[in-house]
Amino acid sequence: MFSKIRSFGVTGVGGFDVSVEVNISNGLPSFDIVGLADTAVKEARERVRAAIKNNGFKFPVSRLTINLAPAHMKKAGTIYDLPILVGILAASGDIHSPAEDCAFIGELSLTGELRPVSGILPMAIAAMRSGVKNLFVPTENAAEAAFADGITVYPVSSVSQLLAHLTGKPLITPAQEPVFSDFAAEVPDFSDVKGQENVRRAFEIAAAGAHNILIVGPPGSGKSMMARRLPGILPDMTRGEIIETTEIHSVAGLTSRSTPIIYTRPFRSPHHTISSVGLSGGGAIPHPGEISLAHNGVLFLDELPEFRNDVLEVLRQPLEDGEITVSRVSGTVTFPSRIMLVCAMNPCRCGYYGQPGGRCRCSEADVRRYQSRISGPLLDRIDLIVEVPALDFSELKSRTPSESSSAIKERVNLARRIQASRYGADSTLRNAHIGPREIREYCALDPDCEELMHSAFDAMGLSARSYDRILRVARTIADLAGSPGIQAEHLAEAIQYRTYDFSSN
Repeated sequence: MFSKIRSFGVTGVGGFDVSVEVNISNGLPSFDIVGLADTAVKEARERVRAAIKNNGFKFPVSRLTINLAPAHMKKAGTIYDLPILVGILAASGDIHSPAEDCAFIGELSLTGELRPVSGILPMAIAAMRSGVKNLFVPTENAAEAAFADGITVYPVSSVSQLLAHLTGKPLITPAQEPVFSDFAAEVPDFSDVKGQENVRRAFEIAAAGAHNILIVGPPGSGKSMMARRLPGILPDMTRGEIIETTEIHSVAGLTSRSTPIIYTRPFRSPHHTISSVGLSGGGAIPHPGEISLAHNGVLFLDELPEFRNDVLEVLRQPLEDGEITVSRVSGTVTFPSRIMLVCAMNPCRCGYYGQPGGRCRCSEADVRRYQSRISGPLLDRIDLIVEVPALDFSELKSRTPSESSSAIKERVNLARRIQASRYGADSTLRNAHIGPREIREYCALDPDCEELMHSAFDAMGLSARSYDRILRVARTIADLAGSPGIQAEHLAEAIQYRTYDFSSN
């Protein structure tokens, strides 16, 4: 007796088709699972056996073989419990074999209740692409799976409910796609920030062009406060970006019934004790790290010099390529990592170097040693470096409301629309990401700008990468000003964001 049930697995942040083949034959009683299954999959034997008996069915006392095809793909987790159970019941003749366009995903309890699993959205998208019309998933995963177009998702709470549906009475009501307003997260507003007009301007430029930014200033000057408000001025995510972001968070197990879809741009702020693997991703079976969890959003590194050097150097390649490749014995996986990097640091270990009052107790050598923890190659990948001054009393006591995030966001959206018309409506390119060809075409300088750039290049000892980054920032400033070309004032402002002196402050 044989049956075949469709299911799906996850590799990286993508799903793949899995056929759960069940064969019951004569011989000594046994229950074997083959097909490159990990320990969690093989433990399904006990969960499935108990669930079948506790739902009033007789477990076959025969030679039982489960094959998870394709056999060369690693199968991990508890997602195959439900299809294995359905396959055994179908092979035993207790139920009719489900239609070819049906697929099953879910973890079982010993009583037959279904528990949520990770990675449901990439599996649902893979199911849609492979022709599945009806997908049965745990109830807590149903809203997330329903975000995949062209597929009917049935929320299943128990084996008894599923079997009743398969026999036609009563039918399970399909899940509906989640509504944005039900799960939208609140983001802090820039209107809470006192003063700091120059830093607010730098954040606006960074948001408009998706540029990386480093802010340097004493404790209490508002560095972290402003960084946490950055998502509020970034453009709303497109549906494609929402799917990409949710897939990553789903694989990492960060979605839930209350937040099935990631509608707002991620803001990830790992502690400086994080390891390089925690930042880049990895593990025996590679999982996304903080760089990928911040995809389409913001990665905020507070107290930048306190991060270990090997952790910071992990950032180099993802910042350039927009993706990170993790290689392990189990395989090689590429995770997306198109992020805005926002860094904050004090000018010295105590934080008060260059501040009035003589509070700083660091020597010049201490200051240089502290600032030198950030390598030149990493600084080269940061577009804007801004000094954040300490607030004075008049700014703190002011009751005049600052400009709101919504007002800043309007200007950012206008600049982003200009970029979309320039690079193509379907393009993911932003000014921060353009290559040499786009720089030549869209960042051309007139003679006055060339002379200004030449002077800055010689005086500041710029690298070729820094030169390109200044042009990209100048292009964004011109977009915010509604200018078709880069003018001298746009270029001058872009240059000033690279004038912070790390050797003498």
